[in-house]
Amino acid sequence: MTANAPAIETRNLRKEYKGRAVVQDLDLTVQQGEVFGFLGPNGAGKSTTVKMLLGLVRPTSGELRVLGGSPDDLSVRARLGFLPEQFRFQTWMTGAEFLKFHGQLAGLSASELTKRIPAVLERVGLAGRGNEALSGYSKGMLQRAGLAGAILARPRLVFLDEPTSALDPVGRVEVREIIQELRREGVTVFLNSHLLSEVEQVSDRVAFVKAGEVVRAGTLAELLAGALPVRVKVDRLTPQLLSALGALGQLESQSEQQVTVTVSGEEVIPAIASAIFASGAQLYALTPRQHDLEDLFLELVGQNGDTGQAAQLGGKVA
Repeated sequence: MTANAPAIETRNLRKEYKGRAVVQDLDLTVQQGEVFGFLGPNGAGKSTTVKMLLGLVRPTSGELRVLGGSPDDLSVRARLGFLPEQFRFQTWMTGAEFLKFHGQLAGLSASELTKRIPAVLERVGLAGRGNEALSGYSKGMLQRAGLAGAILARPRLVFLDEPTSALDPVGRVEVREIIQELRREGVTVFLNSHLLSEVEQVSDRVAFVKAGEVVRAGTLAELLAGALPVRVKVDRLTPQLLSALGALGQLESQSEQQVTVTVSGEEVIPAIASAIFASGAQLYALTPRQHDLEDLFLELVGQNGDTGQAAQLGGKVA
């Protein structure tokens, strides 16, 4: 793989089942060493896309390259790590036996496994638990074991499908730290998660997919730029003040003492404060509210009945 080649590149990628397209015209570019969030509602084609990128499912048409080659190439597959959402592990094994088995499948030598297994168990918060049977692990511990398996062979590209779904808040923080460590090591992380606040904290770029197509992609700064709602609370909203604020942005949600002014960006906020003081009103609160990924999710894919699901994803509709 050349130094500047993308870690993932697809062009017009398409997958049909019984004549129905679940992924269509999918164009993605994921650079080396970045954390890339892949977001969308259930049925959007995310899991099918990941399976094609891993070589588990063949596309109907289109092109894809992973680490500069084909996922059918064993030398490429050896550099991939994968934590599936629906993990099914050999529960009769101990944690260490599970990792040894998967390490052998990945081609690691006995000496490498002797060093790596304790290291990755400690890294995912399972230090000292390797001799316990997986059947006695909690769901959160099983997810940690799966993450250990995904990073065991020092992959260059890791696919994480809902990596924190079974974890408590402490576990989620630990997984975020692992993802950030992987980034610092130059590992590319392809992250699929319904916990949008988690994705927002670790991703360099994200793509929103709906009905098998990418509807928006970019850096967080690019995607979240734009209109900024600012909530203003004063002792009294006079016609003079409302007129001045209306000249700065769009007025919404008005009451006797409060109004929301949607402006083009944070550079307008000082002008709002100046207009309030010039009117003689007493300022109680001036609160800008930046859009986040949950807002954008609802805007882009939370339509046609998807808003109810967005609530289940940790969205603003509850």
